[in-house]
Amino acid sequence: MLRRRFTPSRNNGPSYAIMIIMRPNFNQNIIAIVWDFDKTLIPYYMQKPLFEEYGVNEAQFWSEVNQLPTLYKEQGITVSPDTAYLNHILTYVKKGIFKGLNNKKLRSFGAKLDMFPGLPDFFRVCREIIETNADYQKFDLKLEHYVVSTGLTEVIKGSSINPFIDGIWGCEFIESYYAPEQDKLELNSESEINNIAYLIDNTTKTRALFEINKGVNIHPEEISVNQSMDEKDRRVPFENLIYIADGPSDIPAFSVAKKNNGKTFAVYNKDVPKSFKQAKQLVEDKRVDNCFEADYREGTQAFLWLTNEIIDIADRIVASKKSQLRQGKNSVPLHIN
Repeated sequence: MLRRRFTPSRNNGPSYAIMIIMRPNFNQNIIAIVWDFDKTLIPYYMQKPLFEEYGVNEAQFWSEVNQLPTLYKEQGITVSPDTAYLNHILTYVKKGIFKGLNNKKLRSFGAKLDMFPGLPDFFRVCREIIETNADYQKFDLKLEHYVVSTGLTEVIKGSSINPFIDGIWGCEFIESYYAPEQDKLELNSESEINNIAYLIDNTTKTRALFEINKGVNIHPEEISVNQSMDEKDRRVPFENLIYIADGPSDIPAFSVAKKNNGKTFAVYNKDVPKSFKQAKQLVEDKRVDNCFEADYREGTQAFLWLTNEIIDIADRIVASKKSQLRQGKNSVPLHIN
């Protein structure tokens, strides 16, 4: 992109400086599937192995977390209900209950997670739909998987789906301390976690969707999520995006995806009746396009819905690109007989 900028001249004549602004040129050939994690890819909260490791009562921990916003409000402090658990984990570390808890240990808990049926193999199946189709490959189509979760990034990185994931937005801790006598910041990956580095709540999930949409995750130095950008310039148009999550807490992200012509699906656990009721209500309220059981094995509703959506999006992209090529061909002058 070129912009011409006027600059004053010493001789009072017009003078121009050419300012070159580089922006990546996206082909909009990417299909993105964005997944929630807890109760979407696994049947429970990912912190379960953490509680088991330290012998902590899971129900008691979450009960304490649920009380925190009210307790802090009495002191005139507002606490986000979505991320209050992060500070409570740090409290448990400071009290010695989660002694020695660091990011390395958190990542090890990911290997202990039980995935819903069909995972992680379904992630490979989705990619192969695109990679094994000659027509799709002719136009260099690709499929990417992302996880956007209020859970812990390190745990997700340790799970069996991590090799298939192209990016993760989650909550992160750091292990660091300031040594004033040395006037420097010390980083030690073997020390305990002691600060929150990054957090995602149910509202900021929408920011992650726009980062995927604009390509900020691929070009963080060149693109800002807040910059103005035409739809035709975005890396993953929302119409090429599928968002999958389990419940009402994902309504902000569902709304953003659906409003911008993305596809939205709610999943439920057949062993939890309340889960089905929530998903059904999201469909009735037109928050999502449909719902299905969190079973991703071949032949299931989830498998059929999602694979067909991928094919529909891919076919539309190819049809659009072929149409563009034909328009170019029709503009070529012909010999007159």
